Amino acid sequence: MKFNSALSAAGVTLLYIAGALCQLDVCGRVPVRGRIVGGERATTGVWPWQVSIHVLGFGHNCGGTLITKDWVLSAAHCFRMNNESDTVLYFGRLSQSGSNPYETNRTASRIIKHPNYGSPPFDNDIALVQLSSSVNFSDYIRPVCLAAVNSTFVTGTESWVTGWGKLQPGATQFSDVLQEVMIPVVSDSDCNKNYGGGFTSNMICAGLLNEGGKGACQADSGGPMLSRNGSLWIQSGIVNFGRECADPTFPAVFTRVSQYQDWIKSNTGSNQPGFVQFNNDIQQSTSNSNFRSMPKLLLFPLSLTFSIIHAS
Repeated sequence: MKFNSALSAAGVTLLYIAGALCQLDVCGRVPVRGRIVGGERATTGVWPWQVSIHVLGFGHNCGGTLITKDWVLSAAHCFRMNNESDTVLYFGRLSQSGSNPYETNRTASRIIKHPNYGSPPFDNDIALVQLSSSVNFSDYIRPVCLAAVNSTFVTGTESWVTGWGKLQPGATQFSDVLQEVMIPVVSDSDCNKNYGGGFTSNMICAGLLNEGGKGACQADSGGPMLSRNGSLWIQSGIVNFGRECADPTFPAVFTRVSQYQDWIKSNTGSNQPGFVQFNNDIQQSTSNSNFRSMPKLLLFPLSLTFSIIHAS
């Protein structure tokens, strides 16, 4: 994916390091070339906004996304048992155990959960984490664009989910290397029907109905669902909950990011995230590109409520 700018490469690099550019000038662009979209394992730098959120004494707990040099977006349920002093966030990470030459980390200075989280159950599952100090943007660490209010993701919209969650139901360990998978958006009506109600306008579903095998599983909670709009990657959802992992009947449910533009802006101060309105009419589909088919990636939970696995 090419990065187009009128600025010189040297000038862009300096501005990124200083963190001085508006988020819309940097968000959602992937400068690292040679990616293989559709492989089970991601490659270094292809998802530069991906964050691994750790709890001290436990390790990787949830995913998240860098949205500005000072803020990470994640799910509220990821912070049920830990507080700021226990939370460490890793940026530029590919492997949980191997070498990550472009990696840096920060502790959390503040965690803001949506005030209406969990009312009704699973609704408003969104949180912001303020970093102890700003991160410097690079080719391997940069913010994602967020879906703006009134964005539309029609049924079938190609969506990518990334995380270090379990690779199959019942697995005892999380994935060591960051995983990626493409799944289509499922209609709100089908999602609500399959779950027997409880689906709200703050949610968005994606998965392979009647087929399964691709989706989210434990420890991918808080991570992103994204779609490509031209040269930009836009985050449409945050991994929220599901029943089992990549179940053919129950698609994964995500928090719909576009519903929270005002809340996010009101809490992140003057350095605002980059919000972009997604419109399927101008979406560049990857279905006819020379991409390999995607093996399953599973993203989900540690706790069970009403037989629904709630990722964390």
